[in-house]
Formats: sequence, C-alpha cells, structure tokens
Amino acid sequence: MAPPLLQHNGQAAQIAVQLVLNYEEGGENNILHGDTTSEAFLSEIIGAAAWPNQRHWNMESIYEYGARAGFWRLHRMMKDLPVTVYGVATALARAPEQVSAMKSANWEIASHGLKWVEYKDATPDDEAADMAEAIRLHTEVVGYPPRGWYTGRCSENTVRLAAETGQFKYVADTYADDLPYWMECGKIDQLIVPYTLDANDMRFATPQGFNSGDQFYSYLKDSFDVLYAEGGRMMSIGLHCRLIGRPGRAKALQRFIDYANGYDGVWFATREDIADHWTKNHPNIRFTRPSSMERDDFVAAYGGVFEHSAWIAERAHRLELGPMHDTATGLHNALCRVFRSADVDKRLQVLTAHPDLAGKLAAAKRLTASSTSEQASAGLDALTDTQREQFTKLNTSYVAKHGFPFIIAVRDHSKDSILAAFEARINNDKATEIEQACLQVERIAEFRLRDLLPR
Repeated sequence: MAPPLLQHNGQAAQIAVQLVLNYEEGGENNILHGDTTSEAFLSEIIGAAAWPNQRHWNMESIYEYGARAGFWRLHRMMKDLPVTVYGVATALARAPEQVSAMKSANWEIASHGLKWVEYKDATPDDEAADMAEAIRLHTEVVGYPPRGWYTGRCSENTVRLAAETGQFKYVADTYADDLPYWMECGKIDQLIVPYTLDANDMRFATPQGFNSGDQFYSYLKDSFDVLYAEGGRMMSIGLHCRLIGRPGRAKALQRFIDYANGYDGVWFATREDIADHWTKNHPNIRFTRPSSMERDDFVAAYGGVFEHSAWIAERAHRLELGPMHDTATGLHNALCRVFRSADVDKRLQVLTAHPDLAGKLAAAKRLTASSTSEQASAGLDALTDTQREQFTKLNTSYVAKHGFPFIIAVRDHSKDSILAAFEARINNDKATEIEQACLQVERIAEFRLRDLLPR
C-alpha cells in the first residue's frame, strides 16, 4: 500500500499547514545599501514608484516597522509553532536579534535570495553569482547553510540554477500545486514545494486584495476547509512582517491559527519537514519521457501500441507534446488524436492489423507479445475444444460480414463476456461495428500504455 500523501508522527495528516514568514526588511532597495533606487514593492504606499538616486523616507520607515515591531509581534504569536522563514540574506545580516529569535524558536530559516530584487532580466551568470553569495552570507550569519530556496521575483532560470547548486532539499519558486512534486534538472532530481500568492498577506498591498483582517481570515478559513475536506493536502500561508505584523491584521492570523488547531489531523510543519517526508515516502521515479524522445526512439517505444500501425506514433511525435503527455492518459490522447483524424481507409488498416481472438496466429504462437499477453489475461490461451470451435466459427462469420477481425479489449472481460459481446456485435451493421471496433482499439492502446509508463 502506498504511504499517505502527508503524515506526521506515523499518522496520516489530513492537512499540513505551512506558515512562511518572509523576512525582507533590510534587503529592500535603498541607496543606503548601495542600490540605485528606492524600494517600490509591497508596502502601504499606494502606487509607490522607485526613486532613482534618492531616499524614500516613508518607504524606509515602513520596512523598518517590520523589523522593529511587526516581527516581534509575530514571533510572540508563533514562537511555539513550526515556521519557515524566507530570509533575504542581506536582511538577515542586518538583523542579528531577529535571527537569534528565529533560531531560539527552532524556525527553519530558508533563503530568500541575496536581496529583495527582481531577476526577470538578469543573466544566468549574474543570478547564479547572487545565489552563491546568498548561500555564503546566509551560512555566515545564521551558522548553517539554507536547505530551502525561494527567490520570489524570479527568472525562468531560477529553479534550474537553484537545483544545480546541489544545496537545497526543496525549491519553492512555483505556485503549481497543493502538494510537492519533482522536477528533473539535467541529472538532478529537485523537489519542488510550491508556494502561494493567494493565501498571502501581500494582497493587503495589491489592488483587489484584502481590505481587512476579516477578509484575510475568511479566505484562509475557506482555503483550509476545502483542503482539509480533500485530505492529504498542503496549505501554504505567506506572511510579511511589515504587513501582517500590523495590529489590525495580526489578530486575523491568530484567529486562523486557533481555528486550524481546533481540528484533528492538522500538521503544522516547516517546509523542510514536508520536504523530508516527501523525499522519503514519494521519491522521484525517473523514466524516459515521451515528450523528450527523438522520433526514432519514440516510434520504437510506442509504434506497437496500435497493432502493427507505427504511422500513428510517427504522426503523434509531430504534435506539440509536453509534460502532460508523459503519462499513459496524456500519451493515449495524443495517439488517439492521430487515429481519430485519419481517413476511414487508414483506420480500417488498423482494424485489419488485429489478429482473430484465439485464432490460427495464437495457436501458432505468432501474435505480438502484447496480443499474446492480452489474450492470455482472459484465458483465451486455455480454451476447450468446444470453446475454440465456437470462437473459430464466430471469427469466420464476423470477418465475412464486416471485413475485419472482431476486436475487443479482452482485459475488460472474461471468456464468457467476450463470447456474449461477440454474438451481440456480429449482428451490427458495418458502420456501427467500425465505430465499436475503433473504440475497442483505443481501449487496448490505453491498457498497453499503462504497461509502458509508470503513471
């Protein structure tokens, strides 16, 4: 039996609640830090803009509030809970007392980059250099290297660069799921523990965001209720000292913590805790992914899924195959698209390529390996003389009437139900039977792909 998606102390967890405290105060843009502009992101100032070569006193004081007051309010509230800190390295370096308090509370201190800046236009080399410096500075300030990474304002290269450091148990720079998942970056299997931008107090500082603590609490409560009901899910909550640390908002966070603590099966966890669980219980399974295969390899692997009809795989390879086609269901859809869009003659060629059930080819052991296995699964390799005679008679009559062999996904059936279907369908008109046979061909292909792919 597969292990639970999430578990804590040996018990399945209905939900893992993951509190993230972003510590950015001191890592923001500021000409006092050697930057060329002031900060303009995530503050109480509506429509703030970066001021070139000029200090923004109001902005500075808002960030200072996070360090002076907001952090300590949140620390008092959450010091007995597992919390992950996304710490900007230069901010941590300017906050020795806060870092000491984080460590005393046994909070995980992950890296939030070198500075709280945008990387969308950075070169890979520059971003990698900043990442290396962030790790170095973090280790110097905290006393140990970070085991998790989140840039936030990242580039298309961020996850790959973080993986290539070999440093991190997890990277959080995606918002793609309610559970961890794996990304393969070259030869590196990198665990992703997705973050959130919706259950996040940053929406107090964005248009159409939260206007009051009640709205924030209501959103967190509704999110919790849905994820708890689904079971085995992770709920990330993004917090910022200068935002949720304000008294009128902090109360809403406390109300949510009290609410979540009122349920059984709630695991308050750090992201490192979740990463450790996932790595142990749900390791990555590497396989050759159809979407990344060269044409000849793809056809060699999947050309027999539709019986003796490699042209289907050849055409499917030309489609826009992506990660969603690397599963049995996804690749089945791509192959079926080709089959369904082919003209009638081409589809009839696929039908006529199928062998008779329990026919001469089976007796002579000249079926493909897939057909041999399929027919054996329904016991068609162990017929009595009477049953074999019955199949032979039906095969002959069916082909004479319809012009192609009787096709059925035998894995869905027993010998008796196959015979019943045979006797019922032989009376169909040809158009109806072509439609039925094509559906069965697709079903056979689905079973074969499940054998070939891990999921």
